[in-house]
Amino acid sequence: MSDTNDTSRDWRDTVFLPKTDFPMKAGLAAKEPAILERWAKIGLYDRLRREREGRERFILHDGPPYANGDIHMGHAMNKILKDIIVRSQSLMGKDAPYVPGWDCHGLPIEWKVEEAYRAKKLNKDEVDPVAFRAECRAYAEKWVQVQRGQFERLGIMGDWEDPYLTMKFEAEATIVGELLKFAETGQVYRGAKPVMWSPVEKTALAEAEVEYEDITSTQIDVAFEIVEAPNAPELVGAHAVIWTTTPWTIPVNQALAYGPEIEYFLVRFDEMEGGANTLLIAKDLLDSFGARIGHPVVLKIGDTPGTVTALASIKGSQLDGAVARHPMHALGGFFAKPRPMLAGDFVTTDAGTGLVHMSPDHGEDDFLLCKANGLEPVFAVDAAGFYRADWGWLGGQGSVINKKFTAADGPICTDLREAGALLAASDDFKHSYPHSWRSKAKVIFRATPQWFIPMDRASHSKEEGVPESNGATLRDLALNSIEQTRWVPERSKNRIRSMVEGRPDWVISRQRAWGVPIALYVHRHTGDYLRDAAVNARILTAFRAGGADAWFQADHQALLGSQYDAADYEVVTDILDVWFDSGSTHAFVVEARYGAGTRADLYVEGSDQHRGWFQSSLLEATGTRGRAPYDAVLTHGFALDGKGKKMSKSLGNVVDPLKIIGESGADILRLWVAQTDYFEDVRIGKEVLAGTGDTYRKLRNTFRYLLGALDDFRVDEMLAVAEMPELERYILVRLAELDTELRAAANAFEFNRYTRALTDFANEDLSAFFFDIRKDSLYCDAPSDPKRRAYRTVLDILFHALVRYAAPILAFTAEEVWQARFPGEDSSVHLLEWPEVPVVEGKLSADWSQVRALRERVTEAIEPYRREKKVRSSLEAEVTTPELPLPGDSLAELFIVSKVTPGDAVTVTPTDRLKCGRCWRHLPEVAEDGALCDRCAQVVDA
Repeated sequence: MSDTNDTSRDWRDTVFLPKTDFPMKAGLAAKEPAILERWAKIGLYDRLRREREGRERFILHDGPPYANGDIHMGHAMNKILKDIIVRSQSLMGKDAPYVPGWDCHGLPIEWKVEEAYRAKKLNKDEVDPVAFRAECRAYAEKWVQVQRGQFERLGIMGDWEDPYLTMKFEAEATIVGELLKFAETGQVYRGAKPVMWSPVEKTALAEAEVEYEDITSTQIDVAFEIVEAPNAPELVGAHAVIWTTTPWTIPVNQALAYGPEIEYFLVRFDEMEGGANTLLIAKDLLDSFGARIGHPVVLKIGDTPGTVTALASIKGSQLDGAVARHPMHALGGFFAKPRPMLAGDFVTTDAGTGLVHMSPDHGEDDFLLCKANGLEPVFAVDAAGFYRADWGWLGGQGSVINKKFTAADGPICTDLREAGALLAASDDFKHSYPHSWRSKAKVIFRATPQWFIPMDRASHSKEEGVPESNGATLRDLALNSIEQTRWVPERSKNRIRSMVEGRPDWVISRQRAWGVPIALYVHRHTGDYLRDAAVNARILTAFRAGGADAWFQADHQALLGSQYDAADYEVVTDILDVWFDSGSTHAFVVEARYGAGTRADLYVEGSDQHRGWFQSSLLEATGTRGRAPYDAVLTHGFALDGKGKKMSKSLGNVVDPLKIIGESGADILRLWVAQTDYFEDVRIGKEVLAGTGDTYRKLRNTFRYLLGALDDFRVDEMLAVAEMPELERYILVRLAELDTELRAAANAFEFNRYTRALTDFANEDLSAFFFDIRKDSLYCDAPSDPKRRAYRTVLDILFHALVRYAAPILAFTAEEVWQARFPGEDSSVHLLEWPEVPVVEGKLSADWSQVRALRERVTEAIEPYRREKKVRSSLEAEVTTPELPLPGDSLAELFIVSKVTPGDAVTVTPTDRLKCGRCWRHLPEVAEDGALCDRCAQVVDA
């Protein structure tokens, strides 16, 4: 028998301290690659597919990044969020496949290959197109493999052995097949209208390929002499003044536009020299015009003194039938033709002069108004932004995006000045302007022959398998699909709806080499493209066998068959807009793998994809299937630096995800994503990641404690819930509440909420409360004691729940934790399903929110005594409290104090009870300081 009254004995060897080899220091950067290798070895993804076969399916369709460089923080954020969603859906028992993919065509890749040519002083246009395309394919393949490794290192679980690539032959064939569906229903046309054009890249651009930057342009005021005005004869000989910030469009001017309801003044600037001093300008813009030309406007009306004589007030509608002439009319030809003045409802008095010069080659409003009046584009500006060599003014000169060319002292302004038509010119107009997001060069609006999918034309087809539109246009169908789709957050629906409501026809053609060709035959005489199901079938067969190259190397007579003569047809060689490629992925990924008509449950991308992939997918699917390819769309914000600024190499504020992984591990990055309010733009930097690291350490320590406390835990040690003390049953109630909250957050894709609930539970309910209170029972109660058994039973339940809850976010750490307790060559936490949390029957006797609030008050009251060293720990304190929600002995255990008695307020006094040498509690039965209490004596003697 032990001498339980031996006050000199060290009793630590009799205390049941937690035991675990699970390290406090994570060392994730070194451990995670080994975990990845193990997942690959056991075929985790394929095994999960087999085990979930037949279950409810959840398809998150991956939006394809471009295969052209190392991943950046935006990639990491996007892929991690997707992985968290997929893993959480899998955890909830669903079959949640994830097929990663890449966009392999288009300018991002072609531009890089061209850069290599330019570095070698080679001309890409002199290279065999098929050979050039092969280089593009090789470049894309290289970066697919690089990015694949980087994405896998993030812990992204998916079908990495069979990803989708838009450049696979079957994918290219499907893309062409989708185009032909549009063509067969009359939803494709070729026309010439202004589109955004990059003179540097020599191709049309989609809105999603454009970014806006502030620039300073030249603004000019130009006088057009009025030569006819049937409704206002007094205007003949006067000059209509236009204002523009694109001087380079003046050489392509064909008309002037006015606002029918605007009031114009015919005024004479008495102090201006030269012929162009009697001017027609909107009344409301006279002052701003005067400021630009350096002549303050003080109107002289009748006998009123002034510097500017008001000759007449002209209502815009009186300009109907008026004609002006181009300032460079002396050049003859195109410039000698009369410039009609046309009514335009887009003309305002917000800026300028209230009169707008019209160039149908270079503006949407210009094009529509001029076309309605019989004026067509003249294609004066070539693909590189130079005026055609045969153009009558500045032929062969440019480039029009070069500010020196359009400056106040450049050739355009110089010629206008010499013609007496330039009233003002300054190089100081600041405004936002579109740029190519690849080359960063300015773009222009330029009319070129392009292929379009119309937004406002109803499809017409009687062919089997092609949906009838019943008179609905593509815009109608898309807007209806937007209403039928779940948008997360909900406000994002308004953004895409407004974009679809106002978008022009879809320009689907590009004048490049690397992409899927617009595989159409156009009749040389009628201009109609061929619609023949048999020809289309042969085209698709050729594409499946040889990919897109099959079109450029084809025997077109063989594809056309004996029914048609190839000599009668033009072979279209433009390639498809890459947004059409990516917009078709639902067809060759989702439907091809899971069955025709299958829709993705969710698309997830950044907010810029409302004008990109979300929209191109919507238009492609509604045009061919009459509905969206997704049931829900989640939009996240962008990753900014720690100060909230956009990351930029030039600013030196780029945060590299690969560096973070190499230093801290992928789980830190994953936890950062989950913690952020990713529906908005988010910040990442040293301070932000330091906070993430603190959160991670607390969660890791929670798991470490659970592993240690459950050392040698056996099933026969478990205690039924009904037999447990109320504290354990209360914690199980809180676990059930957490379980409900996490399920709701996961289904709402709100992982910020999910992570906060999980970490708050671990820190506040467990570490600071439950673990703190029950450490005495764990350390000092006998292993057979029901209270200790109840505690360890709940710890086991908590372990099984928490490791699962954490697994979607801390993919590597959860696996490490699971293997630390249940090592197995083929086991994985990611094969598990959502935990079954025990149900606590009946009501708890105490209001535990009241108990916890009282505990906090007691803890706060003890703290000054600790600081002043009146007590060394709370165990040395006796407490009075006006509330006793539980018996005093129970409260003493919960508050970790010596004694709790009723009183008028919360008060603290040092206890005079002696301390047990084993459990360190101050109890009445301890006869001598350092001797054992009754409980400890029984345990030691057992």
